[in-house]
Amino acid sequence: MRKRERENPCGVCGHYHKYEEGEVCGVCGHRMPAVAERTSIQVSAFPSEILPEFLYLGSYDNASRSELLKTQGISRVLNTVPACQNLYKNSFTYHYLQDDKILQFEDANQFLEQCERDKARVLVHCMSGKNRSPAIVIAYLMKSRGWRLAPSYQWVKERRPAVELSEANYRQLQEYEEKIFGSTDSSNPTLPAFPPAAPPSFSFGFPRANDPVPLPAFNNVGATSIFARPPIDIPPQDFTFGASQPQNVISGSAFSANLQNSNPSDIPMDSS
Repeated sequence: MRKRERENPCGVCGHYHKYEEGEVCGVCGHRMPAVAERTSIQVSAFPSEILPEFLYLGSYDNASRSELLKTQGISRVLNTVPACQNLYKNSFTYHYLQDDKILQFEDANQFLEQCERDKARVLVHCMSGKNRSPAIVIAYLMKSRGWRLAPSYQWVKERRPAVELSEANYRQLQEYEEKIFGSTDSSNPTLPAFPPAAPPSFSFGFPRANDPVPLPAFNNVGATSIFARPPIDIPPQDFTFGASQPQNVISGSAFSANLQNSNPSDIPMDSS
């Protein structure tokens, strides 16, 4: 479709095609998903709305779709991963957290509070939208709404089911809850369940992580090398280069014995 036939591009792929009518994009192949596909597509392509017309949670893939963010009215982006680049600095207002291990809740909350005062829609994202950015959003709900950790987590989980907090980030949320409210509330059954420390795994012939590491063959004195030659039982003084036989073989022959045991009085036969 030519650009003049449609004023605004598709909000998902950015190209000009009749998305609402089910037309397939001639550039990238984008189309309206079927009913069975819409749930998975919405999780991956669209950010999750946590607070209406204000707070959105998503992934780096969501943050890389500028036209999609514009169609949802998002004008500011909170990047929680320092390794992720801020792609559209001329179109959006960015703020990023500089520490990739410790979650900077206070720094993020100050930016989000300013966005809420300005009535600006903001996207909070990490790489996959499952761990770091949900933790930041949960911390903001505890600080701004006065909710404890359990209901805040449940609120975010219901609106973005793909959330999977790591145990380290959840511990930081517990410490932040104790900092805000003076105690932690562990009586709520909606808290996340973390996998066991050592889950069973199949090796399929490969060594497991806890298996002892065998010593290399070259460190083993008794190891046999493919370059090792069989031992030669010939003393160095008796070794002779070339094709001649050793003297001990010749001296041990029957011909040599006859020469040594011959009688000196014997008269040799005349060959004539």
